[in-house]
Amino acid sequence: MPAKNHLSQNQKQRLIKLLKESEDNYVREKVLILLLINDGKSYQQISEFMEIAYTTVAYWSVHGDPDNLDSFLDKRSQGNFRKVTPEYEKILIDTIDKAPAEYGYEFGRWTAARLATYLEKVTGIKLSGSQISRILHKKKYVYIWAKYSLEDKQNPVEREVFKQKLSEYLKITKQTPELLQVWFWDESGFSLRVIRRKTWGKKGSRKKITGQRRRGRVNIMGGLRYYDKKRLNFVVIKKGDSNTFYEQINALNDSIVQEWRELGNQAESFAESGIKIVIILDNASFHKKKDILSQISAEMPHIIVEFLPPYSPDYNLIELVWHSAKEYIAHRLFKSVEELSELLHRLLNEGEMVIKWERKIKNKGNAILSGLAA
Repeated sequence: MPAKNHLSQNQKQRLIKLLKESEDNYVREKVLILLLINDGKSYQQISEFMEIAYTTVAYWSVHGDPDNLDSFLDKRSQGNFRKVTPEYEKILIDTIDKAPAEYGYEFGRWTAARLATYLEKVTGIKLSGSQISRILHKKKYVYIWAKYSLEDKQNPVEREVFKQKLSEYLKITKQTPELLQVWFWDESGFSLRVIRRKTWGKKGSRKKITGQRRRGRVNIMGGLRYYDKKRLNFVVIKKGDSNTFYEQINALNDSIVQEWRELGNQAESFAESGIKIVIILDNASFHKKKDILSQISAEMPHIIVEFLPPYSPDYNLIELVWHSAKEYIAHRLFKSVEELSELLHRLLNEGEMVIKWERKIKNKGNAILSGLAA
């Protein structure tokens, strides 16, 4: 095993540069092994930290030459594509661009193993799933989670009408937030269940895992104010319904009136101030109950409820808040609903979670972030 600080300064700089610039995950992995060894880490520590085999660490600590960066290319895989013909590659790319159902399969997505099996039937050339993956990586393909499209369910005319109305609201609130507030409203659920999609196992076999399930779910109702991105979220253990919806809208109204009072105004003068509160929300059935809407209109006439066009989460900015929160708690295990609720309160109401508003994620309020109110 190489000694600590065995790399010269020039060698270390070259490796760090390669680590930053290489697009090959395998090359970066090997470079990191050498840098960690140079920091004095043991093979076992590196193996556990990087979650790779001990033998892999040992192999590249010897065969990775910091003076010859080409040594980090795995020469053992150079012969993998000798069977592949241009015709095979064309069929592979054509197959990926079509749904499995077009070929008579019942599964919904192509994996490398499924592609290998299908192409063997078509071409007679037998490759493994990993070989297919390497070919596709060289072709600049990546294996990522597919996103479901809502476009076939949307009404473009309704969306355009709503877009114009919302754009006008947002322009006004940017110019005069003291007269008009726009709140994006929604509900979301957070489960105690930890989702683990992958696990290590022997090649050719698949492990069965429990998923570490625990009973319990936290439901959130909440709003996001457009002009200053203030969040006001209510943790509700029970499932959302029209009565809960009314209660939380009433609580939102109380919070806004309290802000008015903190500015030195009298609560009684709020109704005469001319302030309007626009609440953007989806078409959940309990949002649209006539008796609840009538009650909101009678008791809080300054509130204007605007419903999103069907299947249009891209116009609801709070979707990005839910997405960010679920990213934050992914793969965390909670002992109780109370523990999860406490964390969500800190994340959503106390500012412990910072939202990257420049992100434009499909169906997560991205239409708002793409300059709707510019």
